[in-house]
Amino acid sequence: MHIEISLRQQRLRLIDEQEKVLRDYVISTALNGAGEQKNSYCTPRGRHLVRAKIGAEMPVGAVFRGRRPTGEIWSRELGEQHPGRDWILTRILWLSGCEPGYNRLGNVDSMQRYIYIHGTPDTEPMGEPHSHGCIRMRNHEVAELFELVPISTTVLVLDD
Repeated sequence: MHIEISLRQQRLRLIDEQEKVLRDYVISTALNGAGEQKNSYCTPRGRHLVRAKIGAEMPVGAVFRGRRPTGEIWSRELGEQHPGRDWILTRILWLSGCEPGYNRLGNVDSMQRYIYIHGTPDTEPMGEPHSHGCIRMRNHEVAELFELVPISTTVLVLDD
C-alpha cells in the first residue's frame, strides 16, 4: 500500500498493492507551490516515507506545537484568539525524503523541513494550495488515514 499526492489535483489517494484506490481525499498543499529547498515554504516532490506517526489516541482537533500536544482542542474561538497561527491538528504523519540531493539531506531534507501530513481547522480551504509546505487534510480524514497506514509507508508527491 502507498500514498500518492497530486499537487495539481490537490488530492491524496491511498492505493493498495493491486493499484486499487482505497481512499481519495481533497487536500491543501503549499501556497508557494512545489519545491524542495529549505525555507521555501513549498511542498517537496518525489518519493518519501512516513517516518513517524504522532498523535495516536488524541482527540480530533487536538493542537500540536513542536510535535507535542498542547492540551488545547481547536475551536473557532481559539482560532480567533491566535490569528495567523499555523494550526497542526489531530494527527501528524512526518515525512522523510528518500532521494538524496532532491528531498533528502542538505538543504532539501523533507524531514528536517518538518514536512507533515496533518489536520487543519475546518475553516481552512481544501482543494487549493494554501499551506506553508505541509499536506493539510480535514481532521476526521487524517485520523482515518493515520489508522490505515503503517510507519514506512511510501508517499509519492507528484506534480500531476
